[in-house]
Amino acid sequence: MPEDAKPAYRRVLLKLSGEALMGAQPYGLEAMTLKRIASEVKTVHELGVQLCMVIGGGNIFRGVSGAAEGMDRVSADYMGMLATVINALAMQSALEVQGVHTRVLSAIPMQTVCEPYIRRRAVRHMEKGRIVIFAAGTGNPSFTTDTAAALRAFEMNCDVIMKATKVDGVYSADPMTDPTAERFDRLTYREVLDRELKVMDATAIAHARENGIPILVFSLHNAGALVDAARGQGDFTVISDNG
Repeated sequence: MPEDAKPAYRRVLLKLSGEALMGAQPYGLEAMTLKRIASEVKTVHELGVQLCMVIGGGNIFRGVSGAAEGMDRVSADYMGMLATVINALAMQSALEVQGVHTRVLSAIPMQTVCEPYIRRRAVRHMEKGRIVIFAAGTGNPSFTTDTAAALRAFEMNCDVIMKATKVDGVYSADPMTDPTAERFDRLTYREVLDRELKVMDATAIAHARENGIPILVFSLHNAGALVDAARGQGDFTVISDNG
């Protein structure tokens, strides 16, 4: 393999928002978007990277929004966790159609549709060349899928958390609405927390910092960006101890 084609990481956790699966739709899942993302994930997998994923559920149901409308917060959060299981099963199907062996492990046991989350089993799946998708967050209310991603990355001994967003890195403000927003190539965890930059929630950032797991933020909407990021190339922002 040419030097510039080799992956920069051995084991990666990819964090996707549920909204990333909507495509042009206002909610739900778009088949072509699922297919495109699965194709890029497959390419990264074929580089020899051991991959696991956490997918949000905001395209189907968001617990905070449900609670804001008068629903019990704990019940709303559990509903949001179930939405992540739907997304995980959809991504599993999209990957397996392309010939990639995939397992969904849920923090809320539901053996009829997926495996229960067991750390050693998840590690073994990845060692055998399977992509693992972690569903149902941490299994506890009030914790986001960002926090679940940081937790699973630690448990799986991942080299990096790759956070897919709408833009090619971290900005001082939303570049979609503020043309003066400053883009950062590198940041420390402390800078992200002090500036209250909307990358991941503070609990997730703090957990990644505590365990020394860098976070790489890139745009999922740029074709090939995931593959480039896995090779340490392209446009992205790195968040780490040293910035």
